[in-house]
Amino acid sequence: MFVHPEEDTRADGGFQGERAVLVGYLRDQRLTLELKCAGLDAEAMARRAVEPSNLSLLGLVRHLAGVEQYWFRQVMAGEDVRRHYRTADDPAADFTGAVADPEVVADAWATWRAEVAFAEGVVAGASGLEVAGDSGGEPMELREVLVHMIEEYARHNGHADFLRERIDGRVGQ
Repeated sequence: MFVHPEEDTRADGGFQGERAVLVGYLRDQRLTLELKCAGLDAEAMARRAVEPSNLSLLGLVRHLAGVEQYWFRQVMAGEDVRRHYRTADDPAADFTGAVADPEVVADAWATWRAEVAFAEGVVAGASGLEVAGDSGGEPMELREVLVHMIEEYARHNGHADFLRERIDGRVGQ
C-alpha cells in the first residue's frame, strides 16, 4: 500500500449533490496522481515505461498540467494562452521533454499545481454546472468538462500504477 488508510487524504465517495460528487471525485483523482509520484527523485519520475513508449510519471504530470490548462483556461475561461510544453514541432513535448532533471520535475509540479488551483477557482466561481465554455466553436458545459477530467485522470492514474510498479514495486490504491 502507498499509505495507511487512516493517512489517506482522498475521500473515496460519500459526496452529496451533483457538483460535490464531480468536484470530489476529481479531487480524489488529482490526489491519486500525487500519491503515485510521492517520494520519487527526478530519475525515477522520468523513467520511461518500456520501448517504444515515452510514457513516464513526469510526462503524465506535465501532460495533465496541459489538460487542466486547456479545459479550464482555454475552454471554460476563454483565455488565449500558449500551451505548456507542447509545440508545433513537438506536440508530444510533455512526454519527450520529461527528463531526469530536478528543475524540470519542480517546474512540472509547480505548473500542474497552478493549473489545478486555477481550475478549482473556475469551478468555485461558476454559478452552476450548466455554465458553458467554448470548445472549438461548440458550447461545452462545466459538467461535461468535470466528467471528462475525471475520466482523463482515471485513465492516466492507471498508467501511473504500472509505471510506479516498474520503478519500485509499489502497487495499487
